[in-house]
Parts: sequence; C-alpha cells; structure tokens
Amino acid sequence: MNQLVNRSQYYLFRAGQNEYIRLTVEELITFLIKVTERNERVVPLMDYFAIKAERKVKIKDLSSSKRMYVTLLRVFFAHQPTLVLEEPYFYLEEEDRRQFKRILDDLAKEKQILMLTSNLEDAIISCDAIYRLDEFGFHPLDIRESEEDNQKVQKQDVASITLQKISTKRNDKVILFDPPEVDYIESMDGMILVHVGGENYVCALTLTELEQRLLNFGFFRCHRSYIVNLQKVREIITWTKNSYSLRLNTGKDAVVPLSRSKLHELKSLLNI
Repeated sequence: MNQLVNRSQYYLFRAGQNEYIRLTVEELITFLIKVTERNERVVPLMDYFAIKAERKVKIKDLSSSKRMYVTLLRVFFAHQPTLVLEEPYFYLEEEDRRQFKRILDDLAKEKQILMLTSNLEDAIISCDAIYRLDEFGFHPLDIRESEEDNQKVQKQDVASITLQKISTKRNDKVILFDPPEVDYIESMDGMILVHVGGENYVCALTLTELEQRLLNFGFFRCHRSYIVNLQKVREIITWTKNSYSLRLNTGKDAVVPLSRSKLHELKSLLNI
C-alpha cells in the first residue's frame, strides 16, 4: 500500500479507515458529491447505496458494520482508474457485505480493482484472479472448476467403510479425529488443512481421497478447494446469481465458498 501512495492512478482504501463521524449519512454523501464534482443527486444515490433509512443518522451513531460500509462508499466517488482495497469486508456484517459487493461489481465494469485480504473466501466471491503473497513473491491460486471436480464420486458400500479416524499432524504430533468432529477441509497452497473447532491441522491425504473416504459420513465437496461437513451447515448465502457461500454452525461462524456447479447437487442432498 505504501508503495502506491504517490501514484496518481491508484485510489487507496486502508483497513480501519475512519470517517467524519459528526456528519449525518446524507451530509457525507452530499459532501462527497461536491468535493468530487460528480453530476449526481443525493436521493438516487441513497437508494442505490441502500442507506435511505439511515440518511438522517449521524455516522457516530451507526453500528460498526454500517459505519464501515458508509466509509467504503468513498470508493464509488474515486476518479482513479484503479481501486486498491485493504480488507474491505473485514468489518462488514452479511447484509452490508452483500450491498458493497454489488457496488464493487458495478465499479468493476469500468475500473480495475485490487483487493488485499487474508480471507480466501472473501477473495473467491469477489475476484477473478487470486494471488497469494509470501516471502518469495506472488503465486497464483487456481480457483477454476476442473473436470475432476465435476465428476460424481462413486458411492461406497457402507460395509466396506473402514475409516474411523482422520489422521492429522501438528508440531510433530499425530492427532486423530472422528469424522463428525470435523467442520470442513480446505486445500491451501498444496496443503490440506482439516478445520476442527476453529483450529486447523495438516493432513497428508488429498481432497479427492478425503472426499471418497468421508462420503458416507455426510461430507460434501462444495468447491474445488473445500469439503464441508453437511451436519455443520447452517445457511446458504447468495451473494450474486453466480456466487454462493455456506455458513457453518461451528461456534466460530465460519464461512466457506460454494461453487455454482455444486448448488443444485447440494439442494438435492438437503431436499430443498
């Protein structure tokens, strides 16, 4: 972010950025229209931003999520061709997140958007290309659907099931979990992470191998990089007509992506 500060083609939005808290929402939008010399009217914008109900509320009196959402609306008024957003969804509750994603989708038709986030699920629902940054540089993550992922795993005979434990490792210790304990399983940079109770553990098996072994324990391959325990699924979230997520009832309020190609299959499994 610091490297881009003095480059005129980038608009930078930093995580935790503050707003003029003594203004009302309507006063802020009016100010942004004037200072950016936009040919816009306040009332239609309030409708577009879905904040008409909060128009007379001072920003300091908004909820923390709504306050950050209103602050994020500054990106709409940016004249720069490229928007750089640091953790834009971090402080947002679900409804505000959905509204802001809608605005970003509209902005993406005319601008380039670079999002910096530590949350893979946020990147998956918002970005066409995802890169992971580490000490060795940027590495692309392949999030496309593969033919292998779209093939249905053959059902196993219950009598042939021998798996009773999932073997993982942490700090040179082998840790065994019963399948019902597992919340979801994630593939990240070539590693398989088994998530249990808000913690993650490394597993030596591939996602395909785990998918086959866990089929009769109520697990579902919801995305190229995720297997989820259906007993832990609380809600199907629709971001757009092509973007979905699953919220899990795990005590940590975990959210994992759901591929569009898997939506119909999941609804059939859940009889919805």
